[in-house]
Amino acid sequence: MNEHMFSKMKDAPGFIAALDQSGGSTPKALKLYGIEGWADDAEMFDRVHDMRARIMTSPSFDGKRILGTILFEDTLRREVEGRPTADYLWNVKGIVPILKVDKGLLEHESGARLMKPMEGLDAVLADARDQGVFGTKMRAVVEEPGAGLVAVVAQQFDVGRQIAAAGLVPILEPEVDIRSPLKSEAEEQLHDALRQHLDGLEDGVWVMLKLTLPERDDLYADIVAHPRVLRVFALSGGYTRAESNERLARQHGVVASFSRALTEGLALSQSAEEFDAVLDESVASIFAASNT
Repeated sequence: MNEHMFSKMKDAPGFIAALDQSGGSTPKALKLYGIEGWADDAEMFDRVHDMRARIMTSPSFDGKRILGTILFEDTLRREVEGRPTADYLWNVKGIVPILKVDKGLLEHESGARLMKPMEGLDAVLADARDQGVFGTKMRAVVEEPGAGLVAVVAQQFDVGRQIAAAGLVPILEPEVDIRSPLKSEAEEQLHDALRQHLDGLEDGVWVMLKLTLPERDDLYADIVAHPRVLRVFALSGGYTRAESNERLARQHGVVASFSRALTEGLALSQSAEEFDAVLDESVASIFAASNT
């Protein structure tokens, strides 16, 4: 494990930039950016990599305000300014590379959606480690309290142990759907389940958590302070950047890991100066909200 990356992720101010849109979410991200229509998936991924590279190479995307960047597996295999993406992020920008490893979600069951099986995960983790990746991220979705929520948390920790054993630090992401009419109740149950599993982690195992901005402020304060937790991040989950930042600023010790909220307002048609200015405003506002 890279000790400089570990130290940055644990103690430095800043937030996570999530640039890990997968095949399912990439079309919407491209449409918001101003790109509609492509011949096939290969062209789609070429276009989204161009968008991501434009973001990563912008002077507004800097390691003084951004802790790490979550990457889609396709992005990890590509280059930015002639260097492998993970190498560029860390050695040029000082930003910690993190890899999205989940393969999407199963169908709804018991008020939740578990992760699909991750075939070949050990090989993916070994390759990521060899490329200088520090950690991983994997997402499941909770829609209401109950047995499904319990299963989601158990699955996240089970796979998290496998990732930790490979020498990487996992970000566990049991997202509570912001549209759920039982969002607050689900978050309370999620808090208790997380605490139980964290208390059962072995010494030397670190995890990070990426959680929906909660209805009760500072709900996760004891999770932030837990000795097995490296950092707690918040996802925007569909809130606008303004509302995400407002909610985040009330969660002490929690920092952002925003995707759509980060890229809000960016467009293919913008000049370099316009693009950098919009991104700088976004980065500055999210950094300020994270610094509480």
